[in-house]
Amino acid sequence: MSPADQDWIEANNLYLNQSLKWLRARLKNRLGVQAPVIVSTPSAEEIPAAPRRSWWSFGSSPDVPPATTAPLALVDSTVDEESAATDRTAAAEINPPPALLVLAERLGLTAFERDTLLLCAASELEPAIAALFTPGGATGQFAAPTFALALHILDNPSWDALSPHRPLRYARLIEVNQGGATPLTIAPLRADERIVHYLKGLNSLDERLTDLLTLAGDTEIPLLATSQEAIAEDILIQLKATGGAAQIPLVSLIGSDVGSQLETARYVAGKLGRRLYQVEIDALPGATELEGVVRLWQRERLLLPIALFVDAHELAATGVDRVRAFQAFARRDIGPAFIGLREAPGRAFGHAVGFEVSKPTAQEQHAAWEKALEVADGGSSERLAGHFDLSLRDIATVTGFATAASGGTPDEDQLWSAARRLVLPRLDQLAERIEPRATWDDIVLTDEAALLIHQIADQARHRYRVYEEWGYAARMNRGLGISALFAGESGTGKTMAAEVIANELRLALYRIDLSGVVSKYIGETEKNLSRLFDAAEQGGAILLFDEADALFGKRSEVKDSHDRYANIEINYLLQRTESFRGIAILATNMKSALDAAFMRRLRFVVNFPYPGPSERELMWRKTLPEAVPREDLDYARLARFHLSGGNIHSVALNAAFMAASRGVPMNENLIVAALRNELKKLDKPANEAALR
Repeated sequence: MSPADQDWIEANNLYLNQSLKWLRARLKNRLGVQAPVIVSTPSAEEIPAAPRRSWWSFGSSPDVPPATTAPLALVDSTVDEESAATDRTAAAEINPPPALLVLAERLGLTAFERDTLLLCAASELEPAIAALFTPGGATGQFAAPTFALALHILDNPSWDALSPHRPLRYARLIEVNQGGATPLTIAPLRADERIVHYLKGLNSLDERLTDLLTLAGDTEIPLLATSQEAIAEDILIQLKATGGAAQIPLVSLIGSDVGSQLETARYVAGKLGRRLYQVEIDALPGATELEGVVRLWQRERLLLPIALFVDAHELAATGVDRVRAFQAFARRDIGPAFIGLREAPGRAFGHAVGFEVSKPTAQEQHAAWEKALEVADGGSSERLAGHFDLSLRDIATVTGFATAASGGTPDEDQLWSAARRLVLPRLDQLAERIEPRATWDDIVLTDEAALLIHQIADQARHRYRVYEEWGYAARMNRGLGISALFAGESGTGKTMAAEVIANELRLALYRIDLSGVVSKYIGETEKNLSRLFDAAEQGGAILLFDEADALFGKRSEVKDSHDRYANIEINYLLQRTESFRGIAILATNMKSALDAAFMRRLRFVVNFPYPGPSERELMWRKTLPEAVPREDLDYARLARFHLSGGNIHSVALNAAFMAASRGVPMNENLIVAALRNELKKLDKPANEAALR
């Protein structure tokens, strides 16, 4: 704590002491009598009401006219109340003002409401003062402060202070213990614990919100890309232009990357001198409890320089009741606040203004990677920027990981590995990861198929140069990804070819599990696919849609609602596949079942024909690892059996287990036995003459 802060704490405590001294004098003068006096609630004729208001807005302090009736008669006093009031006024002359006065100004309290709050907090600040809450100091009706006591002893009392719409009760500055049929005016009152701490100069977020909200980053204003900073400055202009409005506009940040939205919100909040807190929509309470959260937040954002970010990317996936509760929450005066959305809502949130926030451009990411490499290595930065689509914050995180691992300036391999470690966990929750092991030496392809697969890898490797440096991205906003169809019978090497590409590019391979994507509920399939594509676009992975005809099938004539919604799913896939910027491979053994519209959007179609004798002989030679003990095998004879590569692998593996169990090297008899079982499994006739 700085000396200036310590000086203010001491001056604030002096003001509280003088205020309590004045309050003791007022209590003794109004209640300290020689004969028993019954203190009753004044009537409405005795106490004028403040101007009637149907609602109350934070920060609006109505001018309450002074009482027009004669003050209540006072008993003779031995306490110098006037001197205490003078000392209290003098103690208030500090900069910044005392906490009680700051709170009253920010929450719009009248002088009567301010002193009522002081009365309720007095027993917490000085427990002995509670003895003065009753006439003569005896225990009784005023063992705890009440509205009746406040109306009796304080100046310019107002009935409006009792209203649920005025700040004492709306902002929960006081707690009213109104049990049973107890009238409101004589119900015991207590100052909220958070407010008591604030009056003493301890200003921290209410603990009822700390379990709900998380501080977003540190106090430093984050570094944004130039394109993102331009959006943030536009938001600041919008907020400053409406600074005098009764309600601060809510800012909707629209885009697929919640990280960029959060950094933009932090930038704006930092420029406004506020710290940003964040919350996910799933963490918000239901409608019955949400009102309490709103009121606490409205109070806290006036007592602390804070702003709110709500991650509503999963809004569409939440229940109807929660969506309605959130919409009601967003329509309240909670600003400055930001809502991160995947797409613009169908219905605006009342006073919300929307801005699209994207990740840094490819050029900005390229520059960030060059800075991370600390050398002018154009090839490395091109490859990193071409494969990974990350925010500046993510790139900084990756650089930190790689720097720690290398103990110095990281190279491309270290940055690449760190980037993969960052992005892959986001995909692990949505698809099945396949560890790519196959290489070019393991696969047998026709010349045409091998040429196309090499082209896929080459295009993935040089995307940045063609799209950004050569200007194609400026002319295109769709089709920037690489999509390929692998068509062929089962076991002809489609998945192995995907592994080869992943190995070549040092990328992970994810097989899409249809059971985790397709849902019987309307709209759920599209939501699952949207999350999957968004995560994959960050790079570091290839999506493999195995049995793609199940998802990308032909649209049918609409005969009922099921047909209509099935067609909607396919239409969504058509649009999302074209806008997808990553690498997607569709594998199917029913090419004719795919919708013709997908064929136009595919950049490559690789056919995997059934292998001929020469290909099968090569497969037999490659299928046995070097470490397998073996006798001489007639590979040309084995190749005469019409099997696919997958079947050949299955036969070789089963034969290897036979050899291991018998303790003999691999031989032709074992392979023939496994081959006979494989043909039976496939319901193919076994030519015993050829097998012998």
